[in-house]
Amino acid sequence: MSLKENESPGETHLDPETYTIETLDDEIKADTNCKLLLQNFHQYLLNNKDITPLEAGSMAGGADYYLRDYMIDNRRKNIFSISVDLIHGFAGNWYISNTLEPNMTELKSILIGIKNFYDYCAAKELITPTTTIQIAQACTQFDFYQQRIESFNDLTGDGYVDWNKACPLQ
Repeated sequence: MSLKENESPGETHLDPETYTIETLDDEIKADTNCKLLLQNFHQYLLNNKDITPLEAGSMAGGADYYLRDYMIDNRRKNIFSISVDLIHGFAGNWYISNTLEPNMTELKSILIGIKNFYDYCAAKELITPTTTIQIAQACTQFDFYQQRIESFNDLTGDGYVDWNKACPLQ
């Protein structure tokens, strides 16, 4: 892995092992490192992609919500132990059931941020190209996520149990 202008040797936010969470201290360290990684991701977008600062901020914000609120805080997972099931669990369940008014516009923006974040991680050789392709596919299943939002909004009685089983949290 090569170092960029905002990075120096020994920075722990680039070490996937620092995102392993077993204790509260590990969670705090992972969250702190993730903030630094997201700041680098945001700078990378501004410096290397032909997008506006608003788009870069939106992508970094979407990735931040997924990584820090879902992966680290809720799932207590290493952000580099990413899988299609974790994306599906987030977009098809957790986001929907933990958002006051889940909607596809907001979710799509978050998913674009997630996809671009993991593209950035692949460029830094923190995840494999194969994983990046799988994550990109999971982040673009908009029809499936739209259907999940609609079916959640249509729930009655004890329908949540079946809804949850159709796309469980991982």
